[in-house]
Amino acid sequence: MSEQAFTTVITGANRGIGFELSAQYLAEGWQVYACCRQPEAASKLQTLSANPALRLCQLDVTDWASVKGLAMHLASTPVDILINNAGLFGGDRQSFGNLDYDRWLQVLDVNTLGPYRVSTALADSVARSTHRTIVNLSSSMASIQDYSSGGGYIYRSSKTALNMVTVNLAHDLKPRGITVLAVDPGWVRTDMGGPNAELDPEQSATGIRAVLEQSSVATSERFVSWENKTHPW
Repeated sequence: MSEQAFTTVITGANRGIGFELSAQYLAEGWQVYACCRQPEAASKLQTLSANPALRLCQLDVTDWASVKGLAMHLASTPVDILINNAGLFGGDRQSFGNLDYDRWLQVLDVNTLGPYRVSTALADSVARSTHRTIVNLSSSMASIQDYSSGGGYIYRSSKTALNMVTVNLAHDLKPRGITVLAVDPGWVRTDMGGPNAELDPEQSATGIRAVLEQSSVATSERFVSWENKTHPW
């Protein structure tokens, strides 16, 4: 990969998995457009700014004007891999009879509508690239078939809906040669995953990159783990 200037756009790149993906793709010689709501406050991401292949971009995935602005900025840039990583968990009020409805709508806006907005806006740039791949970071908590616990209404529903968006995008963009898949990054030690999680961000990001290396239109419309194991929808 490092022999050719490929490009990735990563949302939610200021911390956790998004930051680690940005760092790893930079190390591989990729052009990285690292997107977050407040790049000037992304101190960890700023540590990578000495690399000329890094572009810090302001992006609010809930704001169509912000998304369109990014698309205009990238209008002449082929985007090999779009990684829709930005996401929210939704807080503690996610059990039966104890739900924050306003928070639910906010999480749906970020986790479900956000990836659709960005994918729609950047589809032309992705279609002009070599890899032509869109990945939506989902979760094992989104699975309907593999379900063994209650609660988590807000986060679960947002990611299950994202899986349906992924399938629709895969179907609609396949004629343009674009691969679209959902990847569960695993339980990762991030602000969302907490300190007791099983994986560190580096492990998860390495696995996600390996999954994308092996993806193609023939393997589009899939829900897989960071280890490239098929996940039940």
